[in-house]
Amino acid sequence: MPTRPAAHGTLYVVATPIGNLEDITLRAVRILGEVDLIAAEDTRHTKKLLSHLGIKTRLLSYYREKEMERGAEIVARLEAGENVALVSDAGTPGISDPGAVLVRLARQAGIPVVPLPGPSALTAALSAAGLEQPSFLFLGFLPPQKSQRQKLLRSLVSCEHPLVCYESPQRIQGLFADALDILGDRRALWARELSKTFEELQEAPLSELHALAAGRKNKGESVVVIHPGHASEPEGATVEELLLWYRDHSGLSLKDACRRLAADLGLSRSQVYQQALAIWDSRG
Repeated sequence: MPTRPAAHGTLYVVATPIGNLEDITLRAVRILGEVDLIAAEDTRHTKKLLSHLGIKTRLLSYYREKEMERGAEIVARLEAGENVALVSDAGTPGISDPGAVLVRLARQAGIPVVPLPGPSALTAALSAAGLEQPSFLFLGFLPPQKSQRQKLLRSLVSCEHPLVCYESPQRIQGLFADALDILGDRRALWARELSKTFEELQEAPLSELHALAAGRKNKGESVVVIHPGHASEPEGATVEELLLWYRDHSGLSLKDACRRLAADLGLSRSQVYQQALAIWDSRG
């Protein structure tokens, strides 16, 4: 009689504290102690958590640069019947942290994937933002390059939902400057060092948050929640003023802006295009 193959193991996606170690769930503690292996973004960081919890489960590093390679190794272990817990340094794996590749590989191999809900900087900040809208747009970390960050923000000027993003301490001032310039002086929540000793939440117009960030040395990663605005074309504006508005606030390309403006005003597209070229070329 042929030997029956062993059942696949289970991949547990485990949320861990973003600062305060008391924020871990009882279920997460139990699973981390029961699995055969913990795949961790940084094993040194996770060892501190496991030591605090009195857990001695084996660790394997699983970080962004090695996601595919380590993912294949972990899937092989799962196929052999081992149970594996996936954790990031803080919060929920796969949300601006490594994890998506392993989850996808596991699903493709027919391995059960079980999420363990828990801490997330995203939901923590939103819960303190006082938003009445039932929806929001999560952007993760914005592009580090200024030009790419500005391009993304321009495409979101007319977005009717609150914008939520993560940002590093080195780029937070630049984010506020670009958001103020492109989105206008909207209200925003700046949540820094959530659940840690120096947790700070500031709600104010972007101009005030920019001044605050510029006036001190910023530490720790941040979550920024920007309230929606009400962008619209300026009334009674000249063609040049309208082109400036389209350039800075519409998110449209030069070609698309010319097409729309020419159609709206009944002008020659080539005439509008020549004016637009000079305006687009003058952007800093």
